[in-house]
Amino acid sequence: MAIIVDIDVQLARRKMSVGEFAAAVGITPANITVLKNGRAKAVRFTTLDAICRTLGCQPGDVLRWVPDDGTDADPGASP
Repeated sequence: MAIIVDIDVQLARRKMSVGEFAAAVGITPANITVLKNGRAKAVRFTTLDAICRTLGCQPGDVLRWVPDDGTDADPGASP
């Protein structure tokens, strides 16, 4: 399973820099980079709330799930 973070797309649409975004959300630019590069292991709901509030979007606009190669997209499907 892979969770993709599309913050870059949202920032580009709004012509917002990472520095501006980080300051508005209240986290460091380094942590924004960790999110953007898919290295984050978790995101607090308060951080996700601040991200969505700053970007004026829904969580699904910045997070999406992509199945791993060779896996079934339906976890309830039988083998």
